[in-house]
Amino acid sequence: MRILFLGDIVGRPGRRIARQAVAKATATLGVDMVVANVENASGGVGIAAKTWGELRAMGIHVGTTGNHVWKHRDIEPVLARREGLLRPANYPEPAPGTGMHLHSTPAGPVVVINLLGRTFMEAVDCPFAAADALVAAAPSGACILVDFHAEATSEKWAMAHFLRGRVHAVLGTHTHVPTRDATILDGVTGYITDVGMCGPRESCLGMDPTAVLARFRTGRPVRFPVADGPGVAHGVIIDWAEGRCVGMRPWEYTEGL
Repeated sequence: MRILFLGDIVGRPGRRIARQAVAKATATLGVDMVVANVENASGGVGIAAKTWGELRAMGIHVGTTGNHVWKHRDIEPVLARREGLLRPANYPEPAPGTGMHLHSTPAGPVVVINLLGRTFMEAVDCPFAAADALVAAAPSGACILVDFHAEATSEKWAMAHFLRGRVHAVLGTHTHVPTRDATILDGVTGYITDVGMCGPRESCLGMDPTAVLARFRTGRPVRFPVADGPGVAHGVIIDWAEGRCVGMRPWEYTEGL
């Protein structure tokens, strides 16, 4: 089985480059399934119901989110329907939706789990306890992927060590900058600290650099519009066979190059 996981999709430019990347990967790489972090897909912050429909139509089977998931109120009934869009499992109850989804592919079942970190982030329930419970509930024989949406690299590595040998990929998201530490732990669990993003190549994490500079230079609140220009899609190709991750490699698609 081969799965493409795309990093945080940022605004309209991110959706545009994600569409191209999904089409390219599906046509040339033999991808069986596409998963993407979509929590910044609407205007750079959050995801609206209409946007999720657009992303599903382009071939994204499961969408994960993070700390911006509640930005657009019309997404709550979509989450409640549990049709492939996740919110972090460790949000306190009674948050709508779920943090785990089972997707069937011709190559076998895939479980996607979505968790939110707590270090330098908002207060939520323990992601390690949530991970323990969800992994235990996953169907036997399924490929298990975990999107850990977290700020601290140490917390992401800690989650990888906590789940090594029990899941088949731990994928860090949130910081929008791809890391070069893709590895396979114990011959079973693929890991990368951050997948990166799908968004404008010349930007500050997808946002207009002029606005970001104004915030840093003045210390005052500034609205961050999504940047424009050619996009880049950062992703990871995960190969799974015989109950283990056998391949974990970063993949990049750049618009116009």
